[in-house]
Parts: sequence; structure tokens; C-alpha cells
Amino acid sequence: MPLQNYGVLVGRVLDQRAEGGADSPHFQIRVDGAGTDFRVAVNVLSQQSPPELLFLADETFSHPLLQQLPELADGFTPLASAAGGLALDFIRGNLFDRHAMRTMPATAPGPDNDLADRLAHYVTRAAVDPDARLYAFGQRWGPENDVPDKIFGFSPGNGVHDIHMNQGNSGRFTADDGTWQDGGLMLHFPAQNQWVAILLAFQSQAWHTDDRTGHTVPHLDPLGPAPDPSPAEPDRTVRIVAALVNPIGPAPEPETATLINPGATAVDLAGWRLVDRMGRAMLLDARLLPAGETIRIRLSRQVQLGNSGGLLTLLNARGLKVDGIAYTAKDARQEGTTLVF
Repeated sequence: MPLQNYGVLVGRVLDQRAEGGADSPHFQIRVDGAGTDFRVAVNVLSQQSPPELLFLADETFSHPLLQQLPELADGFTPLASAAGGLALDFIRGNLFDRHAMRTMPATAPGPDNDLADRLAHYVTRAAVDPDARLYAFGQRWGPENDVPDKIFGFSPGNGVHDIHMNQGNSGRFTADDGTWQDGGLMLHFPAQNQWVAILLAFQSQAWHTDDRTGHTVPHLDPLGPAPDPSPAEPDRTVRIVAALVNPIGPAPEPETATLINPGATAVDLAGWRLVDRMGRAMLLDARLLPAGETIRIRLSRQVQLGNSGGLLTLLNARGLKVDGIAYTAKDARQEGTTLVF
């Protein structure tokens, strides 16, 4: 079944510890969430092969969810696993380009060359900044009354784990699958007006999952960060390259999206859909998009981009994600300007 008690912990970093060993080591973070101690347990090694995790640290992270995150009070906030809110979904949320993720060993000799080192870099920076806040998305456990925390010793034991992608699993971990319940770390440094997103996934996980269950779509192998699409992978066969999200004039305005076929052969768009932040979809007209050509699509009223930030995702006839974009309210503030992605 999907994760229980999914949500986000907001608080100040107090301490950290990198675990060694081969038995599911974690990078442990002690957090003060409105006067309550929490431990954030971050996986740095997979129990399935290949063992190294996929890792991405985006130091210039920008996404519409950042408009609401600072409004959360310190402590743990439960989140609904649904589109349109603050829940994370690595596939549907258009948070990042998965091809930018890289494998990284849990530990290795030398400085700043393994996952523990990279996590320590950002967490240490947050620990010395009293205004910095850690946002840890995952599944809560505790409070464990009369049971002290096994790492930092505070009581009662209390924390957040599953700080990684939580869909497209294999083997016994498929029981954890679900959509809009992915984990991750985000750090806010107000003095620098900077957000850092730290995102982790297992190489054994698939990047095309069922919209209802989060299970791997049948007949597709789990895919790593391949630089180019394979025959079984629809990623990037068509790209969303521009969108007019704030047209001139009163609402409802004629919003548009521009698609390009970067490949060498024509693509049949019959059965393809565009999906907005709330999960609303419009069916594209059946047509061939020739190689190297673009098409500008006027969006129907079922799909709304809006001026306060949004998402737009392109799905093929099988319902598999082909491409996706995200933009913020700042991006959309100038009326009549087309955003280029």
C-alpha cells in the first residue's frame, strides 16, 4: 500500500551523522521542528542492485510549490498525495530533468566525492545559519514514547524517512508504491534568497509508472539516466519548448503551448494529451508532427496554466510522460510574453 503519514517536516538543523557499514546505511539529520526533536533518515545505499543511488542537488531550484512552502509552520505537516498541492512526484510534478541525476557512491576515500559528503555540505551550511530551514518530505514515524532515538538519543523517538522516490519500485518494495508521495530535501537560505533541492532515487526504480498505483508500467524496463531515448522510452521524443501563460486581455485568455519534434521521423500525436498542475487534461488533435517541425497548440479551457505558477505535462497515447515544464508566478508576471523552456 502507499506510504502512510506522508508529509513534510520543517525545522532547523541541529546535528548530523553519516552512518557507515553495508546494512542500509543512512545520513542522519537532527532537526528541531517547533521545539520537537526529529531525526531525518536519508538513504545513501540501495538494498537492491545497483547499490549506488541517483542524486541531484539543484542549487538554483525554482518551482511553483516554493510559493507555498514558506507559509508552513515549523514541525510536521501531513500532505495529501494528490496533484495541485505540496506533495512531491518526481514524474508528474516536473521538479527536475531526471537525465541530470548522477550515480554516487555512499562513501569513498577523499573529500567531497560521495553522497555522504555532498549531503554534509548542504546540511552543515544550514546548521550554521539560524534562519535557514530544512524541508524534509517523506513518511513520519513516532513519537515512540519511552523509546529514545537510536542515533541522537533524544526522547521520544520521532522522525521522517523514505526521503527518496517512492514509486516504480521492484520486488518487495512495490508495496510502497504510490503517486504524489515522493521524498526529498529542500533547504531555504533566506539571506541569499536561495532554495536548494536534493533529490534521490534508486537505480532499480522505473520512471514510467501507473497514474493510479505508482507501479511500473508493464513491458517497460526500469530506466536509468540515459542521455537519449531508447525505442522503449518515450522521453523527449517531443518537447514542450514554449508557452504563453499570461496573454494580453481579460480572462479567460487564449493560452498556448508550443511543441517541437527534435527527432528524425514524424510523430503521430493521435491520442496524446496535455495535462496541467491539477491533473486536468486535453486531448490533442490527431495529426503528424514532422521531423524538426513545431506546432503551436491553443489550450482548451479544461487545461489552465494560470498566472500564479503552474505545470504542463505531455503524455503520449499510452499515457506515458514524454516531457514536462514548470514555471513560477514571477515567470508569468509580464503579460503577453511567451515563456521559453
